Amino acid sequence: MTDTLRLSILDQSPVSEGFTGADALRNTLDLARLADELGYVRYWVAEHHGTPMLACAAPEVLIGPIATRTSRIKVGSGGVMLPHYSPLKVAESFSILSALFPGRIDLGLGRAPGTDQTTAFALQRDRRQPAPDDFPQQLAELLAYLEDRMPPNHAFARLAALPGRPHAPEVWLLGSSMQSALWAAETSLPYAFADFINPDGTEYAATYRERFCPSEELPAPRAMVAGFAICADTDAEAQRIASSARMTRALLNRGRLTAVPPIDTALKFLAENGPNADSLHRPRRAIVGSPATVRKGIEDLAAAYRAEEVMIVTITHEHAARRRSYELIAEEFGLPKVQEQREPELSRSV
Repeated sequence: MTDTLRLSILDQSPVSEGFTGADALRNTLDLARLADELGYVRYWVAEHHGTPMLACAAPEVLIGPIATRTSRIKVGSGGVMLPHYSPLKVAESFSILSALFPGRIDLGLGRAPGTDQTTAFALQRDRRQPAPDDFPQQLAELLAYLEDRMPPNHAFARLAALPGRPHAPEVWLLGSSMQSALWAAETSLPYAFADFINPDGTEYAATYRERFCPSEELPAPRAMVAGFAICADTDAEAQRIASSARMTRALLNRGRLTAVPPIDTALKFLAENGPNADSLHRPRRAIVGSPATVRKGIEDLAAAYRAEEVMIVTITHEHAARRRSYELIAEEFGLPKVQEQREPELSRSV
């Protein structure tokens, strides 16, 4: 592994055809343990609602069990979709997680709903009218709680005494647009760009660096890029495995939500619908191939964004193939394996 490039994992808890959401969640716990052993830096779980393809509806619920079953990897949200929630509730939840697992909890924040408009409306507590588009105000309030800098004359000042003090999560801003890059720069936050959603984000990442406002907590910009990758022993086998994700993307482009199909089903679908069946307007970037091929793709992705860290998202039908993909990538980059796994202890007062 290079001295600067760090590798992490974004898990969307994919639900495979023939299996259940509960199976997908158990696979998430299994993959997290493997990631901890293989030497990945952090393990984030996503937030998506109302889809049969992904079981990751509540990252704040998954983080605790993952952190309990691992010993050193950082665990977090990729991310919490803040418009759905009260900033105070998010601050309290992640304050508690940070107290139980000091130095290991990340709070990745996003503005996107993570679902369709109907489901987003169903998530609202007050349904008399659509929720306001006030993300900058929500973010400012949340940071004031977490950083204990709520103005003393503010109506919520006493609420900044969070239960997990003095511990707090590391906050990241997630995004795939210029607006998210500007918010991250203005609020002095590290920025994680979702290239697997928008492969045209290098300009946004550059703007983040140019506009970044240094702070005591973060004196220089810090960027991570999340990309889609599947690794297998050969390029041909990796492309074969990737057919399942390609089919789900093609159906999503048509407005159809489905569980991740088996490889044979996906290969037949792609053969019948043409080689570009999963493209809409422009192709999504996917790094697919043998260990050497994937390594070059990951390094090129990091270089394009000038990112210190790459977060890898992988969707396959077979859980074993997803495990193997991360194993091959870790081996190719020479990640430092954890020699001995032991059950972590919760931090406690003496």
